[in-house]
Amino acid sequence: MKNTAGLVLAAGAGRRFGGPKALAEFDGRSLLDRAVATLHAGGCRQVLAVLGAGAEQALAAATEAFTPVLNRRWGQGLATSLKAGLAAVPERYDGVVVTLVDQPRIVPEAVRLVIAAAEEGASVAVATYEGRRGHPMYFAREHLDAIAAGASGDRGARDFLAAHPRLVREVPCPGDPLDVDTPEDLAALIRPTSPPNLVGRS
Repeated sequence: MKNTAGLVLAAGAGRRFGGPKALAEFDGRSLLDRAVATLHAGGCRQVLAVLGAGAEQALAAATEAFTPVLNRRWGQGLATSLKAGLAAVPERYDGVVVTLVDQPRIVPEAVRLVIAAAEEGASVAVATYEGRRGHPMYFAREHLDAIAAGASGDRGARDFLAAHPRLVREVPCPGDPLDVDTPEDLAALIRPTSPPNLVGRS
């Protein structure tokens, strides 16, 4: 059985949102707590969360157990958080499931499914929603250095995935990968008449 860690990228300042999204609440819980809990419930044995903007407040408010990773370069883009998080994954783990703090409708079953794909032999497993790739993503340890090396700006693992298409197993998943970029996005999630947006926009 794969020994899998979880990684939440939660360092951004949320400029369009009006503050760090890790601190925002949805359905009575912070987005950070929801993301951490989703990874735990999906089968990750340890969850790391990369924090930057609002790190002290996020740590003080958190109720879920996670290992904090501080990214002092968070203003330079998503890639700095991915690099910091991958570097912090303990050696005892075979791989890591990566997700974003601003997708509160990612569900534990999606995490379980990408881990199951790894159990079946995939070294890279990517959740899909109606055929479109999103999070969570599983990466075997053997690829972590290459993924980190290829990440830049706000491009995380995208270039690695494009360069190694034969490694990637796409995994159809339940849930909704809507990115919460503005307060209006967050409010729309609680309105049942709003159709789900299955394409991430960040």
